[in-house]
Amino acid sequence: MGNLWNFFWIFVLITSVLPLIQQKMMIAKRLGLMNQLEKRRRSRVITLIHRQETMRLLGFPIMRYIDVNDSEEILRAIRLTPEDIPIGIVIHTPGGLVLSTEQIAMALMRHKADVTIFVPHYALSGGTLLCLAANEVIMDENAVLEPVDPQLGEYPAASILKIAQMKEHRYIEDKTLLLMDVAQKAQNQMRAFVKKILVARMDEKRAEELAVTLTDERWTHDYPISFEEAKSLGLHVAVGLPGEIYQLMDLFPQAMQQRPSVQYIPVPYKRREDHRAK
Repeated sequence: MGNLWNFFWIFVLITSVLPLIQQKMMIAKRLGLMNQLEKRRRSRVITLIHRQETMRLLGFPIMRYIDVNDSEEILRAIRLTPEDIPIGIVIHTPGGLVLSTEQIAMALMRHKADVTIFVPHYALSGGTLLCLAANEVIMDENAVLEPVDPQLGEYPAASILKIAQMKEHRYIEDKTLLLMDVAQKAQNQMRAFVKKILVARMDEKRAEELAVTLTDERWTHDYPISFEEAKSLGLHVAVGLPGEIYQLMDLFPQAMQQRPSVQYIPVPYKRREDHRAK
């Protein structure tokens, strides 16, 4: 009986410690791969990866997005980087707080060496705003960006402003008028900020036109801007992600679900050769 209890406690100890060991090993692999990429590109590598966009705690959804903690850490990393050392940022995010995103964008703009952003899958909303502050954005050919029009809660600021065009003000509730005022300010502020960061990469007229395009009501907020469309808009984008970026993303696995929604045999297949009929 004593031996059985010993085996039980050994099992409990192993199962409680093993996840911690696995986590430490995963972090070590990430840092090793980042160090490899830094040496090859001779630059600082930073990751901004929100792999678990939605989690649940006691049944309530918890969203992962760019927040003040992210901006604090990235600003610290930029401060630790000499001005003549380029910076590369791997971005995979659904967006986040405007304040935090603008802090990061301004810090990237002030960095004197080149800033390159890598987008393996998507850089949405605030992630796109960071891309606008980079010297170059390297995307996977199927990756997407997104408009940067401001949102007030669940509603786009541009859509709130459309109400004024559809109704006379005497028929609009005071609360809606208040939202319209805030929406106008939010749109003006975002448009001015986008122009401010774009004017460093293009002429003022083109920067203003693009700022309007990315913040007005022509698209829904979740409209996917492909590589081809981003290039046609005049953004400094290219395809051809380094292989280390894909390997790095594999080291940020999505939280395991009870039943995976996507499955495949995780090995690369060789192209089939044409066989002549015998």
